[in-house]
Amino acid sequence: MTRAELRASIGLAGIFGLRLLGLFIILPVFALYAEHLPGGDSHTLVGVALGAYGLTQAILQIPFGWLSDRHGRKPVIYWGLVLFAIGSFVAATGHDIYMVILGRVIQGAGAISAAVMALAADLTREEHRTKAMAMIGMTIGATFFLSLVLAPLLNRVIGVPGIFVLTGLLALAAIGIVRWFVPDARESHFHSDAEPKPGQFMDVLQDRELIRLNYGVFALHAVLMALWMVVPFGLRKAGLAADHHWQVYLPVMAVSVILMVPAIVYGEKTGRMKPVFAGAVAVLVVSELMLEALGDSLTGLTAGLLVFFTAFNLLEASLPSLISKIAPVGAKGTAIGVYSSIQFLGTFVGAAVGGYLYGRGGASAVFAFCAVLTFLWLVLAATMKAPAAVRTRMYHIPEMDADRASGLSRELATLPGVREALVLAEEGVAYLKVDMRGFDEQHVIKLIGGEA
Repeated sequence: MTRAELRASIGLAGIFGLRLLGLFIILPVFALYAEHLPGGDSHTLVGVALGAYGLTQAILQIPFGWLSDRHGRKPVIYWGLVLFAIGSFVAATGHDIYMVILGRVIQGAGAISAAVMALAADLTREEHRTKAMAMIGMTIGATFFLSLVLAPLLNRVIGVPGIFVLTGLLALAAIGIVRWFVPDARESHFHSDAEPKPGQFMDVLQDRELIRLNYGVFALHAVLMALWMVVPFGLRKAGLAADHHWQVYLPVMAVSVILMVPAIVYGEKTGRMKPVFAGAVAVLVVSELMLEALGDSLTGLTAGLLVFFTAFNLLEASLPSLISKIAPVGAKGTAIGVYSSIQFLGTFVGAAVGGYLYGRGGASAVFAFCAVLTFLWLVLAATMKAPAAVRTRMYHIPEMDADRASGLSRELATLPGVREALVLAEEGVAYLKVDMRGFDEQHVIKLIGGEA
């Protein structure tokens, strides 16, 4: 990567991290805070407040990406960050649960994920774009880890209103990063690998293998959010004060990451990603049963959370990779856009339903709901097709007309190791899905350059 590409990748990963920190950091402490607000005696309303950002995020994420195509990436990102900051300040000053819900709705309306991804595509060359996206992905994971540890500590020092103010200030600081650290794109255009295309939605929504994965990310994040309506109360009931909850979250998250890495490496290297993936979903089901059976004690809760987050982290890391492997090579951006929107929808549904069930039937009802969601996912995962051991490669192509691009697509598709090829003259890019074991990249480069 060039210095400019590295700078852009680091800056945009930082934007993602700062914004998601504002969304994640409230999760472990919000339910305990909200019970003291007027209206907070309704667990349903507390759940709606916790997950409200997911609903507006799911609705507006793709439209914000389209707006960035028309009005520029950075202006849309600026407006999204301003909305997020406004929502944070509204939530911080909210004196009842309804104002907090409004603040969370406004936070989610700053749906800049698609615009940030599109800007990352504008600022990186095709052969380095995967690295940029990987940096953003790692930042998301690190931010989630950090949020769980920091939240109880910050809650002790500045309280939940103070955390909301802090996240608003971080959003405003992110505007400065976009303005002065992230380079301006020389040109901005549509990228099939990073942005959704309207004409492809029905194909993506009807693809059976993608449906399985989309249900999976919906269930995964619904279960995660439902647990935040139960776990903080469970830890408090087990005798651990709220500002000491990090003493459980820190070792649980650290050990879960250590446990999940070998499984992913094994699955990718041996081409056995399906059994590893389905096994992780089965572990997720087991974790819900453990939380139900052992959740009355601190040791039982900790053990259940360790099993849960080991499976959660593995699945969270695997799902985007599986989407890329299964989606048609020219519809990757659309598949990822749909996947992300459904993920945020799961966030809202899980929190709202989890709050309702906790108010009506206690922790057991929530764990049963989570167990049903994950068991249905297990059935879908067990019957999925084994994903091919493929990777996506992108290459810049010289200027050519549509007919030549179509012919080049057919020629590339016949090369050893190439499973799928699509050349898009309007984007100046060749997208290939390849099996690395039989792939000859030099042959591809020569063919694109007209030497073969």
